[in-house]
Amino acid sequence: MDVILFLVFAIIAVVCGINVVVQRHPITSALSLIGVMGSLAVLYLLLGAEFIAMAQVIVYAGAIMVLFVFVIMLLNAGAEETRGKSLVAQLLGLPLLILFLAFASYFVQRFVPSSTIVHFGAFKSGTAQNIGIALFTRYLLPFEVTSVLILIAILGAIVLARKELDR
Repeated sequence: MDVILFLVFAIIAVVCGINVVVQRHPITSALSLIGVMGSLAVLYLLLGAEFIAMAQVIVYAGAIMVLFVFVIMLLNAGAEETRGKSLVAQLLGLPLLILFLAFASYFVQRFVPSSTIVHFGAFKSGTAQNIGIALFTRYLLPFEVTSVLILIAILGAIVLARKELDR
């Protein structure tokens, strides 16, 4: 049952991830990204990392995606304009993609050493205590730098929106 759930939610994550890139409207891309985040949370649950799964839903699928949608709405981003497609890209795109994937899979199988098999539910380091200790000791500086970067991004969006409103 675990393998079936893994395959279902892995396929959902990949399809939503492709949809993020393919969509022309930014709001639709953001909604597809929420689908990726939700399916990743289920994959974390399958691995036994309940705290990481809930943090994924609350922080990423909740707060960060609300921020993304807010910035998209603030900047009034519309649908992407369609352009003429290159003949070279149309003819060589799919064969080159297949060739690239074949080479990548060959090199991964050939040069990446095989690791131990993942057992569902065997991960025991996903508790709130373990995460808190690691976050506020070993990863304190990256945690604080990330919060400053998010603050700068919010201020940048406000400045861009103000300039747009002043015109």
